[in-house]
Amino acid sequence: MIAIVDYGVGNLFSLQSSFRAIGEDALVTGDPAKIESADRIILPGVGAFGDAAKKLRDTGLGDAVKRAALSGKPLMGICLGMQLLFDKSYEYGEHEGLGLIRGSVMPIGDVIGPDLKIPHIGWNALTIKAPSPILKYVKGGDCVYFVHSFYAAQCGESVIATAEYGAELTAAVQKGSVYGCQFHPEKSGKVGLSILKAFCETEAGAC
Repeated sequence: MIAIVDYGVGNLFSLQSSFRAIGEDALVTGDPAKIESADRIILPGVGAFGDAAKKLRDTGLGDAVKRAALSGKPLMGICLGMQLLFDKSYEYGEHEGLGLIRGSVMPIGDVIGPDLKIPHIGWNALTIKAPSPILKYVKGGDCVYFVHSFYAAQCGESVIATAEYGAELTAAVQKGSVYGCQFHPEKSGKVGLSILKAFCETEAGAC
């Protein structure tokens, strides 16, 4: 069973529908016990990092997600959910993340230049940087859908794909059985569904 973590932010039912489209059952839940008993976990997220991190702490869901990930269960963070996997974010202050992947979340405005719009919204091609189970059906140049104003930095050892938007920005990461997509697979058509399908085929392993 796939648990989609419900902590008050994220495209929960859109994700659930995407899993249904590929023949997989996914449960939207805010129950820590169900999250820890799931075979795989999706951490979604939209909005501000600080608010989301506080909700994870206050509900105890952050600890449940960390325990499950550290036990080797496959975990995928999506958009803000991916950013929460890192050590910290500098989005309107400094905020602690889950610390499952080394790195920091920084404003894209620091690197993309003044002529591009923020947030970055739209379709961009992926450049594959390293092989990964979640990218086994994806090829370089496949396009996915982004909506973000911040990006994962100082995380080169875990980057598996990037996208160009005035700079080479982190698009996807992996550390052991912990995965992250800055883009929205559930909004990325057949390419996005293929990534979710591949995630459902991943095996448990060390974080």
